Amino acid sequence: MYKIREAVRQDSKAVFGLIYALAEYEKMTDQVTGDAKDLEALLFESGVGHCLVAEDTDSGEIIGFALWFYNLSTFKCRPGIYLEDLFVLPERRGGGVGKELLQALCAIAREQGCGRYEWCCLDWNTPSLDFYHHMGAVSLDEWIHLRVDESKFDEFIAK
Repeated sequence: MYKIREAVRQDSKAVFGLIYALAEYEKMTDQVTGDAKDLEALLFESGVGHCLVAEDTDSGEIIGFALWFYNLSTFKCRPGIYLEDLFVLPERRGGGVGKELLQALCAIAREQGCGRYEWCCLDWNTPSLDFYHHMGAVSLDEWIHLRVDESKFDEFIAK
């Protein structure tokens, strides 16, 4: 059994461990530059990040998380929720944890009067894409996701 709840400061180390496990799954560990203390500051001091966790009710282990922040829609003139990362331990997948995390965050979006709830998924991650589509999410294939990494800020500004 498990329960979904808002993360508390004491969860930072466990959630960061899951973030690293996600990076391993995505073959992106070289891009992990933060640590548990940085995550703690992001979630509990900056006011920017938010996190739901799935906690095993028997062991107290954090078995999954959904890390998110508010964005906005200029067309709707309303806030939205952007799911930055969703991860469930591989051995706990298939038991409804990911689905319940997604639904809990969607309920927050509804309660907060958000105009949308969105996220990105790597194009090769077909198990996740199939799951999201099954849940009713729609791929926005006409949009191209763009990014400027912090290492390129100065170059970007100088152009």
